[in-house]
Amino acid sequence: MEHGTRDEMLRRLAEAVGSVAVAHPTRVAVDGPPATGKTTLADELAVVLRGQGRAVIRATVDDFLFPRARRYPRGEYSAEGCYHDTHDRDALKRVLLDPLGPGGDRRFQPAVYDHTADAVLSPPVTTAPADAVLLLDGVFLLRPELIDRWDLRIFVSTTLERTVERAVVRERRADVERRWRERYIPSQQLYVATARPTEHADIVVHNDEPRRPAWEVRTH
Repeated sequence: MEHGTRDEMLRRLAEAVGSVAVAHPTRVAVDGPPATGKTTLADELAVVLRGQGRAVIRATVDDFLFPRARRYPRGEYSAEGCYHDTHDRDALKRVLLDPLGPGGDRRFQPAVYDHTADAVLSPPVTTAPADAVLLLDGVFLLRPELIDRWDLRIFVSTTLERTVERAVVRERRADVERRWRERYIPSQQLYVATARPTEHADIVVHNDEPRRPAWEVRTH
């Protein structure tokens, strides 16, 4: 376990990205429960990598949701539904992860869904440079259906109770605590029990104190 400043942690993550030797864009998962700081970390890491001259593709799994009418067959607060029914993993692989992977043509789309409008998207196809870095943040990225699509796996961890506190402050919705306690936290517990994401992560970032994080580099 290493401890340091935010900048030191980001430099260590950038070094890990730079150490990946592949003949295609480097696909980086930034996984973890909701409200752990995944998006912020991925955005900050993108700034560091761009400062080093790397082309960075920023994407989020929330742009690969199923439309709302398909997301809740088990109910809006179902933990099983959150884990099994929320994300269009086939589309994620087809338009983003596989084109950027081994044998891919590097022609990708960064999204298929607009959650604010609950509408299907079809953005222009873009060709990535061979040395680009994909930083994709989101939940459930190290599940069995996706685990072999990553060249570097980062898991951002905080106590689940801390995520509730952050969500209440961030979202200001009447049902946010119920949603966290009935849907999001149990779905993460299901994910941990079935997929064991921290065992597959290359780096685990402990983000309870974002300005003074700790991190572990795992060997597999």
